[in-house]
Amino acid sequence: MTAPRPPFTPADAPIRDCGVPLLTRELGEVEYLRMWHEQAEIAAARAAGDVPDQLLMLTHPSIYTAGKRTQPSDRPTNGIPCVDVDRGGRITWHGPGQLICYPIIKLAEPIDVVDYVRRVEEALIQVIRQAGLAEAGRIDGRSGVWLPATGHLPDRKVAALGVRVTRGVTMHGLALNCCNTLEYYEHIVPCGISDAGVTTLTAELGREVTPEEMISPLAGALDDAFSGRLTVADHSLGSAPDPCAPACSPNATSGPSER
Repeated sequence: MTAPRPPFTPADAPIRDCGVPLLTRELGEVEYLRMWHEQAEIAAARAAGDVPDQLLMLTHPSIYTAGKRTQPSDRPTNGIPCVDVDRGGRITWHGPGQLICYPIIKLAEPIDVVDYVRRVEEALIQVIRQAGLAEAGRIDGRSGVWLPATGHLPDRKVAALGVRVTRGVTMHGLALNCCNTLEYYEHIVPCGISDAGVTTLTAELGREVTPEEMISPLAGALDDAFSGRLTVADHSLGSAPDPCAPACSPNATSGPSER
């Protein structure tokens, strides 16, 4: 989606609060609740200046997570655990085959959550296009990265995001669908969106794309976006209703609508 106003920080300037290298940590598969608590600990340490900015790259065992705007009708019908979390947005699924990235970075003043989200989306769009999906872009009114409707297929979300910013430090982050099953989305209303679909890189490209092979490209693109080397561009595919409107605003510290 396009930003409703110019960003506080110039497009070619860093959004991070420091110039030290951005650390990438590859953690493998980590249980969701354990990682949520570890995120909070790392974010507190970053706010105190005790650790550097870092990207946590991992996968989760199968689980649903419900953001602050989740409605009762969104929730799963298949008995798989659902965790209520402190990010923006509604409900989503995480599981094997999906690359999760939690950027824990201290944002430069003045803090601009909208610009941070746009930069994350820009990094994802670049990575997804370089993987072979040249039409990847944004849908105004909805977060994440999408592929446009074609033939009998609706607009399809391939990457999702939901964030929280506390004491100027980001938590939660993004999920890139690589080779995960789509079965678990059938038992929820993903992101509260019932008029669009969900897809994976593997399904769209016709070849297996694993989370492991996307770590390095994603880490590089995020670093470029946060530093200003990769600037936000207009990749709008159209517009659609915001599933979190009117109460949810991308300027809120809990973040924009998620997944």
